[in-house]
Amino acid sequence: MAQHCTESSLDIVFIGLSITSSWGNGHATTYRSLIKGLDQRGHRVSFLECDRPWYADNRDAPKLPYCATHLYKDFDELTIRFGEQVRKADVVIVGSYTADGIEVSEWVQREATGVKCFYDIDTPVTLARLRSDACEYLTSELIPGFDLMLSFTGGPTLDRLESEFGAPRARALYCSVDVEQYRPLHLQRDIDLGYMGTYSEDRQPCLDKLLNGPARYLKDKRFMVVGAQYPQELRWPENVERLSHLSPDKHAAFYSRQRCTLNITRADMRAAGYSPSVRLFEAAACATPIISDEWSGIEDVLTPDQEVMIARNSRDVIGYLECDASELRRIGLAAHERVLDEHCSSCRAIELERYIEEVQRGSAPAHVRVPTFGAALSR
Repeated sequence: MAQHCTESSLDIVFIGLSITSSWGNGHATTYRSLIKGLDQRGHRVSFLECDRPWYADNRDAPKLPYCATHLYKDFDELTIRFGEQVRKADVVIVGSYTADGIEVSEWVQREATGVKCFYDIDTPVTLARLRSDACEYLTSELIPGFDLMLSFTGGPTLDRLESEFGAPRARALYCSVDVEQYRPLHLQRDIDLGYMGTYSEDRQPCLDKLLNGPARYLKDKRFMVVGAQYPQELRWPENVERLSHLSPDKHAAFYSRQRCTLNITRADMRAAGYSPSVRLFEAAACATPIISDEWSGIEDVLTPDQEVMIARNSRDVIGYLECDASELRRIGLAAHERVLDEHCSSCRAIELERYIEEVQRGSAPAHVRVPTFGAALSR
């Protein structure tokens, strides 16, 4: 049941890569968690998604109870069918990697009368592509036209968006987790170390170092990698099992079967720092102890050695896997409590509300940012 916690509910329209299919992308689960939180806060949310064949063939959430989802075939159909809805919405949010994203952003900036936002779930990748003029879903010229630049990456990147690209307001809006779906399950922990993530060339060397390396050394332990698009020619140690995809309704069981789970960050996001993965919060919500690669800002999300274990090489991972079970359980439970307090759906929805209120009230100049996480919940 929706919790009507706001002074007034908003009509919010998202236009994004996908919410109906989590196949090969992290956008869907991010949108689902945030929008569920917005619905619980009493807002009315619609999601407009371009109907792509690879998502149509792997659609694990064609309908959602907390969001009106609409598919369209191309940009022309989007403008014809949903033009009035976009014009009347209190808030319109365009996501990174949206089909025909540049045309969509131009149209939204031209037609929308409410708060206009861009939600970049791939900020370091976007900025790298903008520098080389190779970004197919956004241009530098469009950034000042958005009232809010919502970024998956916090820290110094927010200053860059404002000072170098002219964003009126750049605000961190990290991913979050639906704690009703992701929760500890009392299952046998028969996987010593697991990893979930779509293949990426820049992430594979770290996966080789932090999972395949320990697997070759710890031949009596069981490892598992779940994710799409891994090249057929890759060779895995014999004790590493592979699955190409798990639908979100099976994620909690997968995490709950792991003694530890591995988090690996994309190279651009690791370099930028302050870019937590949705998998980090999902695993923590299941109280699964997390071994993560190292990047700036992780301490603002989970405290190293208390809520997350940092691995720089194979030896670190091997050491963690040989830790006492009670110590691993302590770390997993501490991360679980942190996620409930600061990284759940309603937490993120409240942060977004505050950012929208800044724009509507014309308050908080660009260089003054509203505190996030626990501070947001004190309202």
